[in-house]
Amino acid sequence: MLEQEIKQQLKDWKKIIKQYQQPDRKRAWWQVINTFGPFLALWVLMYFSLEWSYWITLGLGLINGFLLARIFIIQHDCGHHSFLESKGWNNAIGNFCSFFSTIPYKYWSKIHNYHHGHSGQLDEEPRDIGDVPFLTVEEYRNLSKWGRFKYRLFRTPVVLFIVTPIVYLSGPMRWPTIKVPMVRSAYLALFLNNLWIGLVYAGLIYLLGWKFLWVQVPIVIFFGTIAFWFFYVQHQHEETYKKWKDEWDYLVAAVRGSTYYKLPKAFNWLTGNIGFHHIHHLSSLIPNYNLPRCAKENPILQKYVTTVTFKESLACVFNKLWDEQQERMITFREYYRLERSGVFG
Repeated sequence: MLEQEIKQQLKDWKKIIKQYQQPDRKRAWWQVINTFGPFLALWVLMYFSLEWSYWITLGLGLINGFLLARIFIIQHDCGHHSFLESKGWNNAIGNFCSFFSTIPYKYWSKIHNYHHGHSGQLDEEPRDIGDVPFLTVEEYRNLSKWGRFKYRLFRTPVVLFIVTPIVYLSGPMRWPTIKVPMVRSAYLALFLNNLWIGLVYAGLIYLLGWKFLWVQVPIVIFFGTIAFWFFYVQHQHEETYKKWKDEWDYLVAAVRGSTYYKLPKAFNWLTGNIGFHHIHHLSSLIPNYNLPRCAKENPILQKYVTTVTFKESLACVFNKLWDEQQERMITFREYYRLERSGVFG
């Protein structure tokens, strides 16, 4: 079986990745400079472009949405305490990044770390902690017509990649909804983060006027769409890995349950190398700036992962349900064809 082969071939994976877990202070601080510098410069240009055309502002906002994704990856690494050796500096930089991403640093980090320990487990409740919600074939089959309609509506691209990020950033990231014990400990941090972001935004509105929101809001919306797209492609590709807890394996979940999103170097740079998602899931202690080197120097880590180009990733939009029998994501069209053929009895 493939799972057994992966376990055998990668039995020394901890030794393989160990050297890449060491943060590099110079590279980390250079990443802070070469990320925030262009972002702030482009932000100022967007502000002045309001006098020319808002279409120009939105075009620049899309680019800045990618730069905000890069800022968020710094925040993300700080939450894993992998960006720098110092826990204090990780927390300081992570909290600073949250004023730009609007995602609460400590609260989201707790959610994300939970995701790393349970990614691909079908019986986790709620299953969507740190991932895009999905149903198995059997779960969808047992829904009422109204339930099926709601799920189909949710899984449409417009709702999933435009509406949902806006709702996510303005709802679950503002008020605690996750009841898992390790996440509850960050409730106070969430409220304090919201308070500080509110005060900073109010201050900037006072200084710059409502134009501040005309610049900042599109950037955050573009960033939200980009982030949701990446999380979706990296965990809900056709050949992903999803098992019930008693059969679940951490190593296989990382290698098979995550993709290697093979993108041009410019987009790898803009998205903080998060395309090497399988290696990141093997060890969240590897800083994003070490991921490409780890992949290049260890071809064995690429052997069993599903590699997806941007063009190929577009087909992931049609992945709607997890079929436990075929062990892959299927489309609604496939589901209804199986239903009509009487496969479900």
